[in-house]
Amino acid sequence: AIRMLELDGLVIMVPRKGAQVAQITEKDLNDVLEVRLGLEELAVKLACQRITESELQKLYQASRSFEQILETTDVAFHDVIYQATNNERLIQLLNNLREQMYRYRIEYLKDVKSRRSLVEEHDALYERMKNRDLAGAQKMIREHIERQQESIMQTVHHQSMTGVEEK
Repeated sequence: AIRMLELDGLVIMVPRKGAQVAQITEKDLNDVLEVRLGLEELAVKLACQRITESELQKLYQASRSFEQILETTDVAFHDVIYQATNNERLIQLLNNLREQMYRYRIEYLKDVKSRRSLVEEHDALYERMKNRDLAGAQKMIREHIERQQESIMQTVHHQSMTGVEEK
């Protein structure tokens, strides 16, 4: 398990000390977010073409419950899109990136304005996918990820300037 965390860049092995949580630099985070953006756009493209009525209903339900149970349903919302791609390799890559982003997404979700924006973005993405609007769905996921990237990078920059990780 520790080796898997090390391969994902989440821990580093220090001789005679063991495993330590890896510090993520702004560049590391930006690299992960750039990859996530490309993969999310691919996931939305494939899901928009392949999503079933049952999966659309699940996506709608995840979007509605998103306001109530934010963190868990954000994962559920994106999971429906990932599953609708029917592409196991893409799902695996996106889930690995999600693990690398986890601690920064928590900070992002603490902000009330960000939460409100996420609900609106999820609703807009659902509508575009329901209407099979491929270009609109890809544009929406790009804006969704870019907004998160900007907010998370501001948090990381603030933490690096103050030397304190917010809890």
